[in-house]
Amino acid sequence: MRRSRRATTWAACLVLGLGLGLAGCSAAPVDGPAPTESAMASPTPTEAAPPALVPAGTATENLPYFDSVITAALSADPNAAGRSYIDALVAAGFDKTKMEVTADATTKGEPADSIQFSVNVTGGCLIGQHGPSTGGYHSVVAPLLATGTCLVGATRQIDW
Repeated sequence: MRRSRRATTWAACLVLGLGLGLAGCSAAPVDGPAPTESAMASPTPTEAAPPALVPAGTATENLPYFDSVITAALSADPNAAGRSYIDALVAAGFDKTKMEVTADATTKGEPADSIQFSVNVTGGCLIGQHGPSTGGYHSVVAPLLATGTCLVGATRQIDW
């Protein structure tokens, strides 16, 4: 009889353990109604308007347009010189009298490693740089220098 009691106890423990284990695997009851699919279409993303000149805007507001103008100039001529940048910016509506550009060549007559160009916009500076040593085109918004200019060092005269 001892064996049967032991077997019965063992069987009861096994059934109880399995019952508790399986109870933990059951799904929780749903409190609310089941979700339904909506017949409404999701909104389609709209394309952003292309950047535009903000005549009375800040340098920060005009940076996207400045970048788009220079990127287009570089697409047309990947080896553009300083005059090309200035001409593109003038054609895009920036004030030529507020621009600066560095020389295209070194004092030894070699091509410059990079060319910097800038536009003074409402007391802030849009500064661009491109050349073989820069790893591509780069731009930044910077404060106007105490000298009233945007670029440090020698710049060439924009007389065309």
